[in-house]
Amino acid sequence: MNWTTRATLAPLALVACMSATPAYAAQDAAVATIAATATATARKPSIVVLGDSISAEYGLPRDTGWVALLRSKLPQEHFDYSVANSSISGDTTSGGLARLPAALNRLKPNIVIVELGANDALRGVPLATTEANLRTIIEKSQAANAKVLLVGMYVPPNYGPDYSQKFHGVYEQLSKEKQVPLVPFLLAGIENKPEMFQADQIHPTPQAQPLLLNNVWPVLRPLLGAPSK
Repeated sequence: MNWTTRATLAPLALVACMSATPAYAAQDAAVATIAATATATARKPSIVVLGDSISAEYGLPRDTGWVALLRSKLPQEHFDYSVANSSISGDTTSGGLARLPAALNRLKPNIVIVELGANDALRGVPLATTEANLRTIIEKSQAANAKVLLVGMYVPPNYGPDYSQKFHGVYEQLSKEKQVPLVPFLLAGIENKPEMFQADQIHPTPQAQPLLLNNVWPVLRPLLGAPSK
């Protein structure tokens, strides 16, 4: 089964993501996690990941997702950063924008990684709205003196090639307009490997998570500054 075949399963899988975590309860939990992290690591520079199910460890054992792997990789590479995962399954750009102020106010992050947009496509959110929300997320993060890394996605081919290109073009346009680095496609390299996906054939397995991190790391690395000795 390849990415094209999996496209027919995408709506059901993503709907499952949206119902997996009640929005308000998940938001409260995310804010509480941010607050706890902020207290414990107030002196460290910090990274906030603002994402959806792909970053929220949907269907994975705890602390096996790419964000958790990033948290482990940073000290191995001699970077003293804390990482707060403010990701919620089923989240949209509107949800991320609503949650962003809490992360900015409590953590005062040095870097914000934005991995949102796929659920906008599922819900039929106009591309102009998705673009406006992502732009505002970037602008608010930059206004808070945080560097921004934008993580791009493609929608499955059953949305039509024209829509797919326009959707991905939102990330490319914002990357150029706001001069922020872009990870072109978080799932690059695994999109046609069914063994790298869970039973829904949408969400990556634990074995795929290092590959996702490998897609993010080369773009994130220049934002981190010089490693500690």
